[in-house]
Amino acid sequence: MAWRQPQPGARLDLRQLLLHRLANHMHPPECLHPHDDLVLSDHPALRLNASSLATKRTLLLWSKRTVSLGDYTRHDASATIVRVLDLPYHLWFAAGRQADHTPIDDLSLDSRGTMTIQTIGTAVLDRLHQLGVRHMFGIPGDYVLGLYKLMESSPIQHVGTTREDCAGFAADAYARINGIGALCVTYCVGGLNTVNAIACAYAERSPVVLLTGSPGLSERARNPYLHHMVREFSTQREVFEKMTVAAVSLEDPVTAQREMDRAFAALLRYRRPIYLEIPRDMVHVPLAGTSHSSGAQNEPTDHAALTEALAEVRTMLESAKRPVILAGAEVGRFGLHDELTQLVERLNVPIASTLLGKSIIREDHPLYVGVYSGLVARDEVKEFVNQTDCLLILGSILSDVEDLDARSALFSDGHTIHATADRVAIKHHRYDSIRFEDFVKGLAGAHLPSFSTPQLPPAQKFDEPLPPAHASVTLQGVFRHLDTVLDEKTLVIADVGESLFASVDLHVHRRFEFLSPAYYTSMGFAVPAAIGAGFADPSLRPIVLVGDGAFQMTGSELSTAVRYKQAPVVIVLNNRGYSTEREILEGPFNDIHEWHYERICELIGGGQGSRVATHGEFVQILAKALADPSQPYVINVLLDPADRSPAMMRLARRLAKRLSTDRP
Repeated sequence: MAWRQPQPGARLDLRQLLLHRLANHMHPPECLHPHDDLVLSDHPALRLNASSLATKRTLLLWSKRTVSLGDYTRHDASATIVRVLDLPYHLWFAAGRQADHTPIDDLSLDSRGTMTIQTIGTAVLDRLHQLGVRHMFGIPGDYVLGLYKLMESSPIQHVGTTREDCAGFAADAYARINGIGALCVTYCVGGLNTVNAIACAYAERSPVVLLTGSPGLSERARNPYLHHMVREFSTQREVFEKMTVAAVSLEDPVTAQREMDRAFAALLRYRRPIYLEIPRDMVHVPLAGTSHSSGAQNEPTDHAALTEALAEVRTMLESAKRPVILAGAEVGRFGLHDELTQLVERLNVPIASTLLGKSIIREDHPLYVGVYSGLVARDEVKEFVNQTDCLLILGSILSDVEDLDARSALFSDGHTIHATADRVAIKHHRYDSIRFEDFVKGLAGAHLPSFSTPQLPPAQKFDEPLPPAHASVTLQGVFRHLDTVLDEKTLVIADVGESLFASVDLHVHRRFEFLSPAYYTSMGFAVPAAIGAGFADPSLRPIVLVGDGAFQMTGSELSTAVRYKQAPVVIVLNNRGYSTEREILEGPFNDIHEWHYERICELIGGGQGSRVATHGEFVQILAKALADPSQPYVINVLLDPADRSPAMMRLARRLAKRLSTDRP
């Protein structure tokens, strides 16, 4: 009887499945004695032509879902008797069990001898769905076609992108809003194309799952040189070991469940990417582990240590006069927005955010003072934070963008509480056994002192009126007008350069609705990120701020927006080159070829493009775009190459002082 591959989700016939397993996994093929029978319930006996080796084991599958291994010879009406060889444990029977009397938790039988089985592929997809993944970004390839076929019958929708790196950025943005994101790409030519996007997610703590295929284990034995391979079969996994918190290849059904648990535990513990690889001939192999936990268990918080840490925080706050909270992106990654707001309001202390954590709290909150970043922040905010005598840093990645100096409380011994997913540090003490989320929740619920209403730094004011309609469009005019039209239904996604730095003083009306690669600062993030954000929260309208250089890298991903009927508003800041680099060191290498960016809508078959040269044209076209949620808009803003935002000029000057370059 020939084996036929079942459709995903179909119930499998026991006889067919066992025949498939024997035919494909008994090595050498002559292992079965020519006179051995496979007696399968009331089906006729099957005879397989083989030679020489006698059967050493018999497997008895009871309808009560218990497997016993031994030399059974009797036939029983309630059982199916199958004689198999002394194979590796995970190849005994199609569902594969390791020891006698092992309960089968992922196998169900009916009176006709049909069953359903949890395979390695379905187990991964089920776990992703359980954790909240509803969309999987990526491009198919022959090593992942089996996974894509399984995805068709799963609750997870595949979202096709034009490039693998764009799938990575889309999954990253999806994760920042949804709590977890995922992409599925083929071996090496697909996987290695996502390296930069996964590196960005790792650096900025975004919980992305990279699911990929690889050559089958059986074909590796036959041919050591298979297409897409680089150096060794393990090369791709080894690359991603450097930029994920867990990188596993699910090659053994006995250990696959445990390896999955370990990887997902790391993702949830650190909110950073993980890498899962499934050889293509293992996708439909049934799991053989006996553990069926819904998720891996991380080490719990040491509650005695947590109690001690909270007491130490209380002592510090009781002696402080000017405490300040500095919040970062990890608060959002762990879904602790409510706890952060509760803590701020109970203490009645000012709060600033890092650039990466911009909008971690509502920016119209009365205790919010602005973005603290020494390279781009307003002087008033920088000085206000630096003068604190107790700084509570929660979930902040402190990079060179913060530009900390010796006067900063961040470097003052005994005045800082710093909690991240990696550690909790108070004064000179480290508490490695306290989970970040437990610490923040503990602070929100602890008996801590409340402070009198502080005097906050003055809000930013502009002396000049907005430009007249006929004036040439400028960065200041674009961003000042944009600040007046943002509302609770808009999501700002900023690429790097002026797109990011000029956005520092935009007021986002809802919490955590500003996305950017503010620490890793990879160009090309924003347009594909809008795709991911659109699927994560369709109620929000993405406003994409992107420079012309970054748009040339990934702007064609707007094709995916048209395909899936999304409607981002893309504002291309066209200054004909790399403005940040121009400020640091001028040269023709910073110039780029100018495109007609608005005409990309003709190329991708959807959306409306406009070219604006005056402030009035920008105001008019933006209003039209925001009033029409049915299609994407691309606004090509023609800027003077010498135009700079104040934040960009501050950043570029300070960066230039650090670099060992000489201006000509």
